[in-house]
Amino acid sequence: MKFSLEAIFSVFIILFAIIDILGSIPIILNIRQKGEQIHPVRATLASVCILLVFLFSGKWLLNLFHVDIASFAVAGSIVIFIYALEMILDIEIIHNNGPGGTSSIVPLAFPLIAGPASFTALLSLRASYSVENIIIGLFLNMIVVFLVLRSTDKIEKKLGRGVIYVFRKFFGVILLAVSVQLFTANIGTLIDVVK
Repeated sequence: MKFSLEAIFSVFIILFAIIDILGSIPIILNIRQKGEQIHPVRATLASVCILLVFLFSGKWLLNLFHVDIASFAVAGSIVIFIYALEMILDIEIIHNNGPGGTSSIVPLAFPLIAGPASFTALLSLRASYSVENIIIGLFLNMIVVFLVLRSTDKIEKKLGRGVIYVFRKFFGVILLAVSVQLFTANIGTLIDVVK
């Protein structure tokens, strides 16, 4: 086992920026305003299960389609880049219209918390970090997700919508930098394979 505090912190920050639970507070409030009940424990557990399943079976799925992790990381960096642009420019490029169901699962657990960007990030992170560090970083994020879901109203009153908006922009820029780093770290491997 290769535990590294630096790696855990990096994974935590990357997933925190992608999951963007603070930036999702307005969406969560909107779900509540529609009269839907949100169950923090149910939403968090569903998100953890979805993300862990994808973390461990994602590589198998890639092998099934004859795609290596470096290629997926490059493709993933492009998806993360698009999500970062959405956060920075206040535009919607990727539309997430899930089927009907309980709001704690759809759209909250999937695709808001555990969605395409999170899946892409997890598999992209596998190219740079050990699984142990990714799991710890993921669980730390899920603790934050649970705490935010449990106290959304208090957070909004304390921080205000303006501060939450600034957080979203800040993490959008971080996400943009992460996407560039993932791209440059893995594109070299692909070029070497082609040569």
